[in-house]
Amino acid sequence: MAGKPLRVLACGDVEGKFDMLFNRVQAVQKKSGEFDLLLCVGNFFGSTSETEWEEYRTCAKKAPIPTYVLGANNPETVHYFPDVNGCELAENITYLGRKGIFSGTSGLQIAYLSGTESLSEPAPAYSFSSKDVSELKISLLSTPKFKGVDILLTSPWSRGVGNFGNKPGEMDTKRCGSVLISNLATSLKPRYHFAALEKTYYERLPYRNHVVLQENAQHVSRFIALANVGNTSKKKYLYAFSILPMRSMDPAELVKQPQDVTENPYQKSGKEAHKPKMLSDQPTGPCWFCLSSPEVEKHLVVSIGTHCYLALAKGGLSDDHVLILPVGHYQSVVELSSEAMEEIDKYKSSLKKFFRSKGKRYVLFERNYRSQHLQLQVIPVPLSCCATEDIKESFILQAQEQEIELLEIPEHSDIKQIAQPGTPYFYVELDTGEKLFHRIKKKFPLQFGREVLASEAILNVPGRADWQQCTASRDEAEAAAKAFREDFQPFDFSEL
Repeated sequence: MAGKPLRVLACGDVEGKFDMLFNRVQAVQKKSGEFDLLLCVGNFFGSTSETEWEEYRTCAKKAPIPTYVLGANNPETVHYFPDVNGCELAENITYLGRKGIFSGTSGLQIAYLSGTESLSEPAPAYSFSSKDVSELKISLLSTPKFKGVDILLTSPWSRGVGNFGNKPGEMDTKRCGSVLISNLATSLKPRYHFAALEKTYYERLPYRNHVVLQENAQHVSRFIALANVGNTSKKKYLYAFSILPMRSMDPAELVKQPQDVTENPYQKSGKEAHKPKMLSDQPTGPCWFCLSSPEVEKHLVVSIGTHCYLALAKGGLSDDHVLILPVGHYQSVVELSSEAMEEIDKYKSSLKKFFRSKGKRYVLFERNYRSQHLQLQVIPVPLSCCATEDIKESFILQAQEQEIELLEIPEHSDIKQIAQPGTPYFYVELDTGEKLFHRIKKKFPLQFGREVLASEAILNVPGRADWQQCTASRDEAEAAAKAFREDFQPFDFSEL
């Protein structure tokens, strides 16, 4: 049964003008009735905050409603936020923290990210990094049946938010804002996204979170940037709205599309959003690997990019056997978009550096046969175990024994030049870039790739050739994924 909608106020940069803000809130409540909470994005403190803030800090004055704020955006105001995990700053005023999820008793889910984008690691106390964004995305996307969040709070705008929509005055959204936040918004699908810092008000037309005629309808997102409190241009800095938590809504009501809905601004182009099969196939049944699918074992996910993600293999040949998988539904590499292929190459490069730092080289293989979702199996092999030529020879010899024609692909060629979409095949790729290819015409041993790598000549773990014999408890799998994620983080390019 649906509950009562919450009445929420959102505010832009306060910049230390606490009395002006809270007097305005009281006036709004006197005219329109009580609100449940106030959310502040941008710079809550300013260069002249001390005297006015002291009255609130000592409880001489009090915020009229529960107020939640983001952290510092500059080094001058860091000292106002003593705990990176969030804390009460004054009565009725709470700092949410560096990043995380706030869920009230109503079920309203608010994701937040404090600070401005940092280009370095570790990020300073007033900034966020790609690691922060990745951790926030994983914490949400790994939850069962994740559909999106009710509200996203960031201080900077998301880069490109004006694409396909109404223009925000003189602001150039292709230049201002954060790419990391664009990627975050793409993954979290907030129903409302509030930002500030640009001293202007901009309410973008609502945008879709699905591809029309190719994906099931999803709720729309609304981006609202707010001006600074008390600005002389009288631009809007306080925004009032009512919201029923997503989890309390009727699904059909949640996905209703308003007449002024636009394409998603973070897509490359409107035409690409409507490409047919080449962009994403439809699974014939439940898919264990589509990231949005309830069947996906999200506790194994270790990194999420824009088009692809990385997960530990269930029943892997080793503890660091991983899969590179597309977020959407693709059957094989030859059907991937150029953007997805580019991201796969980035994952390959990152994994190569990561495994080499551990004294290992990787072997990658794909079996496009009796599988409906692309899985690139990436298995590390200790450098001390065998040379690249030995691995290649093992594949060729075992293929000959089973009358499998395994051919070496010429240098500078790739699978897309050899196989058409829908063609069954098996291919192996070494981290030197060398590739072996077999076009499947009739039958093919499903465990061939694992059998070669598990053999005495390479990993010498023949008992692990069949993944179903390599069981682990969920707790063990979660622990392994957490360990891999932390270990891989310095090499992880993803901004998610």
